[in-house]
Amino acid sequence: MRTPRPARRTLISVTAISATLLAGTTSLALAGTAGAAVPAEKSAATAAASAVAAPAERLIVGYKSGAAEAKSNSAASADAKAKGREADESLKFQRRLGTGAALVDLGDRLGKADVADVVAEYQADPQVAYVVPDRLNKPLADPNDTEYSKQWDLFETTAGMRVPGAWSTATGSGVTVAVIDTGYVTHSDLAANIVGGYDFISDTAVAVDGNGRDSNPADPGDWNAEGECDGAPASDSSWHGTHVAGTIAAATNNSKGVAGIAYNAKISPVRVLGKCGGYDSDIIDAITWASGGTVSGIPANSNVAKVINMSLGGGGACSSATQSAINAAVGRGTTVVVAAGNSNANAANYSPASCNNVISVAALNRSGSKASYSNYGSVVDIAAPGGQTSTGTANGILSTLNSGAKTPSTESYAYYQGTSMAAPHIAGLAALMKSASTALTPAQIESAIKTNARALPGTCSGGCGAGLADATKTVQAVSGSGGSTGGTTFTSTSSVSIPDAGSAVESPITVSGRSGNAPSALQVGVDITHTYRGDLVIDLIAPDGTAYRLKASSGSDSADNVKTTYTVNASSETANGTWKLRVQDVAAQDTGTINSWKLTF
Repeated sequence: MRTPRPARRTLISVTAISATLLAGTTSLALAGTAGAAVPAEKSAATAAASAVAAPAERLIVGYKSGAAEAKSNSAASADAKAKGREADESLKFQRRLGTGAALVDLGDRLGKADVADVVAEYQADPQVAYVVPDRLNKPLADPNDTEYSKQWDLFETTAGMRVPGAWSTATGSGVTVAVIDTGYVTHSDLAANIVGGYDFISDTAVAVDGNGRDSNPADPGDWNAEGECDGAPASDSSWHGTHVAGTIAAATNNSKGVAGIAYNAKISPVRVLGKCGGYDSDIIDAITWASGGTVSGIPANSNVAKVINMSLGGGGACSSATQSAINAAVGRGTTVVVAAGNSNANAANYSPASCNNVISVAALNRSGSKASYSNYGSVVDIAAPGGQTSTGTANGILSTLNSGAKTPSTESYAYYQGTSMAAPHIAGLAALMKSASTALTPAQIESAIKTNARALPGTCSGGCGAGLADATKTVQAVSGSGGSTGGTTFTSTSSVSIPDAGSAVESPITVSGRSGNAPSALQVGVDITHTYRGDLVIDLIAPDGTAYRLKASSGSDSADNVKTTYTVNASSETANGTWKLRVQDVAAQDTGTINSWKLTF
């Protein structure tokens, strides 16, 4: 008796054979010495064994119209068994296709040579019109946008976010993303996806457009003269909001320009930044309004956003006022994505990067390492491509722009770098996720993005969150076709001193309300200050006492602090119970503190 087929079979690579080679011919002209005679049997076997990788489990056999096998299933079945005996394999007729061809199962785990033998048997039969592999097809979602090949951030193997693989599942349909930024300057590669927004700039000196708040979020330019903005040098208009919006939802498959990550999502431009920047008060109102809240004197928002992108920030920790607005937005079901900042410093000292209930995004360069300018630290949740033009202009992020130095001129495209460019990658991913599963909460979106991230291809001193976001895996997870949706985060903020060359210290976290075991990709976020981190040995201790080594000591690692996220396969551990972070300083002359740590299930 034949062994039942496994639920998931290894696909065998067989030849993609031209129909002209398999249309009943018995001899082939092969490359080689002119006039050399080649036996028909060897010709067929050689053709069948050529190494064109076309994944298949079965063969499609077309018989000539006069053959009994062309009409009789029993005859086709008998022929398959006979061909199998000749090739010393177990073949089985599966079914008749709509064209009349026979679908023949190749059996389990045949090697390429074995498959070639089967193909050769069919080729040698004069009643066979053709035999071709039943090839495995995959969605082809690469767009036809003329500049798509320059968008390494979407598809490159090293540091791209694997966006094309998500497009077969979701493209952002039904989701509005509010881009709280400089507003929007008209661009034909974005226009189809722009919906109503608002201008929240109340100070006319900042607004530049000659008035205060109004329903027109058009970007008039944010240029400034030298010394006009607290002594800053002169600067041309950035058209920053338009660049951000293009990354999220530029029109795609329109034979022009760039492709947007969530290209069927809508963009609501919400203007808060003008000459020299923008005030917290305007940003707070913009967050409230964009997420469906009420702002006195402002009409109700008819395009409520389920995702907010804020590629903006300033010095200082998150204020209670800003945090309150963010909490309310998240409570209304809106995911808030923010840039970590561009000061190559701890993001905990910048806002809104340090706010709670946001997805804070660090920037990676094209090699997958932290971009030189990107902020870092324990408040960073995830990393995404942000580019680094110092290594070449094309290593930046290409998106929609305008050519005007001060006021709007002709539409254009340009490479920018920054955590401002990284954040919209995550906002676009959040829109894809929400489109794939409308019931997702902001917490579930954040958890799934972090749980399905892949390890950084490069390095990140100081901490870049859970790793490089993976759009394909994340969208598959929330749509039920793969990946993991993650779960709850448990955090300890109680500081614990680490003695110099002393005994190990521990910080506990009690996990409750979970069912079953911990995940195979348990995220362990660590924030430790220490003046020579090479002295430190760090372990995660499971409730049953099992130790998982996170970091070994290293005499060559002289940098400060450990602020990063580790991934642990804890699938053999019961989730509920008291977990501990154990830290020991094993060498003299340096001390430190466990500031906080967290477990994300």
